Amino acid sequence: MPVIDMWAPFLPLPEVGAHIAEHFPEPMLGYLSVFWKLPAGMDAVRDLVAARSIDEDDVMRTLDDGGVERSLITGFDETTSAGSVTMPNELVAKIAERHPGRFIPFCGVDIFKGMDAVREMEHWIRDRGFMGLSLRPFMIDLPADDRHYYPFYAKCVELGVPLSIHTSANWTTGRVNELGHPRYLDTVATHFPELVIVMSHAGYPWILDACLLAWKHENVYIELAAHRPRYMAKPGTGWEPLLTYGTSTIRDKVLYGSGWFLMGQPPAALVAELRELPVADNVLDDWLYNNAAGLFPKA
Repeated sequence: MPVIDMWAPFLPLPEVGAHIAEHFPEPMLGYLSVFWKLPAGMDAVRDLVAARSIDEDDVMRTLDDGGVERSLITGFDETTSAGSVTMPNELVAKIAERHPGRFIPFCGVDIFKGMDAVREMEHWIRDRGFMGLSLRPFMIDLPADDRHYYPFYAKCVELGVPLSIHTSANWTTGRVNELGHPRYLDTVATHFPELVIVMSHAGYPWILDACLLAWKHENVYIELAAHRPRYMAKPGTGWEPLLTYGTSTIRDKVLYGSGWFLMGQPPAALVAELRELPVADNVLDDWLYNNAAGLFPKA
């Protein structure tokens, strides 16, 4: 069974590393100390991306080894709120264009630029073949139900593309975890019932809330990236609702994602960890491929 990875979100290519090394957003420096136990500074960012960069042929072989048929890669633009374009859409486009059909490109836009950003989003989707929009409320510093987002939600519905939105705690030291709580998406899904919402990172640690939202709203999904699957079956980690509802009531709402670039683990290792969970193989096939394939059918 092949795999669709719904959140890479970057590839460890030299050109990607070169951009991140100079444009890693200051509010995210806390990730270095909390997530990777490194000094929270740009020198550590440069060392990290240099250590993880590999050439393009090796990246593609790594995806092949993990059975990854398609992978979501994305731009992020939070210039107004965080002072940086973490990943430019043009760079995402160039990677996707070199490998037609292999990647699922999503765009990022600075929502504080209003209609200019709405038009920019439409350009990337209509003209450049991007397949969705990525937003990170913790970097934007507004919860997902703030009205600044609403023109972009409406445009997603108009264009028929999904929204991938960070829904989880964050590892910054200056932005509160509350910005990623699933509760805000209950309001959004109520106001935009046609909007396909992918809760990136599964709403952790509010897994029960996320599961119930996916159950309640027809077009709300849970994506699992940036968490090691091997911990999901450990008592006390908070993943119990996923293993209960994700194997029954919302079996068709769970989407695999890796974040392997950030996790420092190859896709094959992370998929193998997921396969070790006490979950039936046919359910895992839905999580790893079938549910995402329903959102992005091949042309």
